Amino acid sequence: MITASLMRRRSRMIVALLAIAIGATILSGLVTIYYDVPRQMGAEFRNYGANMIIAPVEEGFTDKAFEEGIACIADEDLVGATPYRYETVRIHEQPLMAAGTEFESAKKTSPYWLVDGDWPSSGFELMIGNNIAENLQIKPGETVSVRYEKESGDSEEVSNEVDFTVTGILSTGGSEEDYVYMALSDMEELTNEKGTLDLAELSVSGGSEKLNAYADKINSGAYGYDARLVKRVTASETTVLSKLQALVLLVTVIVLALTMICVATTMTAVVTERRREIGLRKAIGASDASIIKEFMGEGMMLGAVGGILGSFVGFLFAQAVSVNVFSSSISFRPLLVPITIIVSIAVTAIACLFPIRSATAVDPALVLKGE
Repeated sequence: MITASLMRRRSRMIVALLAIAIGATILSGLVTIYYDVPRQMGAEFRNYGANMIIAPVEEGFTDKAFEEGIACIADEDLVGATPYRYETVRIHEQPLMAAGTEFESAKKTSPYWLVDGDWPSSGFELMIGNNIAENLQIKPGETVSVRYEKESGDSEEVSNEVDFTVTGILSTGGSEEDYVYMALSDMEELTNEKGTLDLAELSVSGGSEKLNAYADKINSGAYGYDARLVKRVTASETTVLSKLQALVLLVTVIVLALTMICVATTMTAVVTERRREIGLRKAIGASDASIIKEFMGEGMMLGAVGGILGSFVGFLFAQAVSVNVFSSSISFRPLLVPITIIVSIAVTAIACLFPIRSATAVDPALVLKGE
């Protein structure tokens, strides 16, 4: 009876089915995006630089302590960890601040760095900040002499001069343009001092709670340095994520409400068309329970079919949004399929309550008058 009833009113039922399917598609797609947004947005925010800084408590820390401290961060969460050591050097007799670092790690923690030329890839190569390059008229490909001088504690002077090849000019619009960058191993050879660091930048995936937990774990190790969050990055990430997730939730609720209204309107029209049929069934002994079961069965069948369609179309919708907005694919969540179907059936059942109430209120004597 339910199947025959649906087939006799195909046009109206197709409208209701489309409404349910669209609602289920939005539900499935937005919920998928809702749970995948932190990962996607986290990856986008990593392009703005490090979100955790390791700074010494007193004077510097060892590279061994640095490695031991960051070992508590899960590999899948650690995007990059870049150590830095700073020393004053002379180029063209001008005192400059040189930073020794690991360039492969710097590419991960500072992806916004714009290099005119190439990154240093072998020994005794330099990357020079744009301000220094303009002041000293240095261009990529030139060879410069870097001199380091320092008096040690026993009054013996350390003095080294090494020729470096400039491979690139760094432009960031920030203070990074006032430094010259060399490999950490070259810095150690130039200064005759190994194993010490002045700072480290970490890029870690995760919300503020996870970042705070990692920072507390690192600080509890007493490695001679403190892990501090970059507030402007973590706060912005948390704010954007919370607002975006709230927006997704709000849109989902509104779409489900509109779906419920559309289904209720369609089922009300169906009840109005079938008033004579309902009156005849009641006149020959049909109970209100049987009428409720029939109309509720029609609605729940539409809800189930619409939920199944929406579950898979919703994933395609989420995939399209993810690729176009974040330029990366999204993972399919099988658990969302039964959840979407159940929610679709529930929404349809609620939408059928008012039409069913109208159906049970039909008076056979009135609708069959004159028959």
